[in-house]
Amino acid sequence: MAVVRWLVLCVTVIMVSNARDANGALPAATLKAIAKANVNGPYIGIVIPNLFEMNPLLNSSSYKAAEIIDFAGKRFRFGTVEEKKVILVMTGLSMINSAITTQLLLSFFDVKGVIHYGIAGNANPALRIGDVAIPLYWAHTGLWNWQRHGQGPEDDLAFEPDGDYTRKIGYLRFANYTVKATACASHDNLLNNVWYQPEEVFPVTGTPEERQHAFWIPVNSAYFTVARELKGLKLESCINATTCLNYTPSVNTVFRGISAGIYLDNAAYRSFIYRKFHVSPVDMETASVALVCHQQNKPFIAIRALSDLAGGGSANSNEANTFSSLAADNAVAVVVEFIKKLSSSMV
Repeated sequence: MAVVRWLVLCVTVIMVSNARDANGALPAATLKAIAKANVNGPYIGIVIPNLFEMNPLLNSSSYKAAEIIDFAGKRFRFGTVEEKKVILVMTGLSMINSAITTQLLLSFFDVKGVIHYGIAGNANPALRIGDVAIPLYWAHTGLWNWQRHGQGPEDDLAFEPDGDYTRKIGYLRFANYTVKATACASHDNLLNNVWYQPEEVFPVTGTPEERQHAFWIPVNSAYFTVARELKGLKLESCINATTCLNYTPSVNTVFRGISAGIYLDNAAYRSFIYRKFHVSPVDMETASVALVCHQQNKPFIAIRALSDLAGGGSANSNEANTFSSLAADNAVAVVVEFIKKLSSSMV
């Protein structure tokens, strides 16, 4: 194996040397650094939304930093966590950024599997602020077919007969959330219905340009088995000496989580998605990471610490303003323990 990696490095260096003056996507020096890094792989890829979520890991005694490779607007940090080789990369906010970053990570580096972590809103009334949720399935709930007013559940969606859209997943009817309209027995709304749609995916194991569809993406089963072992892990309950929760947060393996390009701070929608999809964490990145890993056939898991009950129970300010740092610390504590428990065959 070492010989093969050395040959790959030599061939890459030769190609880079011959392409110094070419208008390639990456500079020759960057390609050379990537090839050199891959000789030392494989790595666990750790994909993180924001710097405030990354900093607790960078400052952890479990993390040992090595070199850095910058390209395409991203910084790939090499090092070890619990003596296991890792690449840390920050995505930035949103589905698009997380998908781009994950694809770059998997396209250029020798990555064995992906761990995604961060904070999230909570839709599950059985969980609390500070808890860490590790779902078995993730879905992107921001891909809609917005139905024309005057049509309903019995009518085909636009392009549905061609297989582009479906009514199988279900819909949100805006009229169900009409208020102060007691004069009539039934309410209508010009916004009508939005129908949730699966993503088109093109797995590396499939035929190029031959689409498949996916809505609920499972995490890696072996990773999820390891996650179940973290149930009794002690988590922090205090931000400082004066600001504490009145309970000790816990680690929970849960059924489902969802993502969309929407910051969810609305109680009505939170209640709707919990009833409809039985979800716990809600965020703006994870489903993109899951979909890219699914398409690239890479093991994946997501660990999200809950910073607030999405939408809260009143019009008071969002709890995340207070508890985001606590949630970030708890997410990192679980990630470190998860990596510690990974067997050598998984890394």
